[in-house]
Amino acid sequence: MQLATRMERVPPYIFASVAREIRAREAQGAHITNLGIGSPDLPPPDFIVEAMAAAMREPASHRYPGYTGLPELREAIAVYYARRFGVQLDPNRQVIPLIGSKEGTANIAAALVDPGDLVLVPDPGYPTYAMGTVLHDGEVYSMPLTAEHGFLPDLDAIPRAIYERAVAMWLNYPNNPTGAVAPIEFYAQVVALAKKYGFVVLSDNPYAEITFDGYRGPSFLEAPGAMDVALEFNSLSKTYNFAGERVGMAVGNATLVEALTRVKSNVDTGIFVPIQRGAIAALTGPQEWIAERNKIYQLRRDLAVAGLRAVGFDVATPKAALYVWPRVPAGWEAADLAMKLLDEAQVWMTPGTAFGPSGDGYMRAALCTEADEMVRAFDRVARVMSSEGSNG
Repeated sequence: MQLATRMERVPPYIFASVAREIRAREAQGAHITNLGIGSPDLPPPDFIVEAMAAAMREPASHRYPGYTGLPELREAIAVYYARRFGVQLDPNRQVIPLIGSKEGTANIAAALVDPGDLVLVPDPGYPTYAMGTVLHDGEVYSMPLTAEHGFLPDLDAIPRAIYERAVAMWLNYPNNPTGAVAPIEFYAQVVALAKKYGFVVLSDNPYAEITFDGYRGPSFLEAPGAMDVALEFNSLSKTYNFAGERVGMAVGNATLVEALTRVKSNVDTGIFVPIQRGAIAALTGPQEWIAERNKIYQLRRDLAVAGLRAVGFDVATPKAALYVWPRVPAGWEAADLAMKLLDEAQVWMTPGTAFGPSGDGYMRAALCTEADEMVRAFDRVARVMSSEGSNG
């Protein structure tokens, strides 16, 4: 059997591989605390669940859903963007619901990337940005994100010849995996470059509502002129504890929305109608509970930062997102340490190289575990690290 040659460039998805490792250990009786994946452990509020349950009892809900989502959902997305970001969207031309934002981040490459085309991708970054390009025989140009530059791409360091070849640039703030944030002034610089060189900006913004210490996460579309060049992806997964339901959106430039819709309508269908009803309830219902939920994440963030610092990790306190991004202690390789902690502490944190070469020397810990369990997990990490230090 002969596979397409592009498959040589497509590695197994890191989180699928890790899940198999964890299941194997659990089958042998281990209790693993998985701090490696940003899957919200808290449920959505009852009013969202009730909206889905009511829709389940409607016979029409079980027909094929439309490709472009219910008109009420597109309208709810537009209202959310106006209320939250001050961004005005035409729900019929500038909004497309997605079966989770991952679907759109992969599919948009089909609309933009011809063989040999170049796409600017953050490193470290969400693997799907690069893989969408690879699956369409494009070329990935990595933009290193470093602590010295605030985990923002150094726009001045990218050669002019690269900008001239680029068809798109991916950005993601608040950032996965680093937790970094970006100011509107940075977005304005990107808009100017996109207009100068003729590339599209693809902004992934699923963490705008997971914020701490008074920080407010913006939309890329708030930057002047952004609507001319940008498509923004967003998701209900993190904002509304809605990860399993798979509801996302792409919004922004009407030409880009139409192109993604054309791809989408040829490769999948719409979102199950009861889930759309839940999404409408989430977007239009009470929002005050989000701040209370973020207090839970903030407590976990503080526990993670303190626990990691106590055993020698260098870690900043993030203002947003669901992750802390610690630099591993001197003398360790992140991948080796990750496996040691999995085997000896029964704790999994993702090594930074899972997100790109510039993640070398870091690990990512997610905040999707109850506080008491996190405390116990970091106690076990401390024992392993202390034992290693005394043995050394």
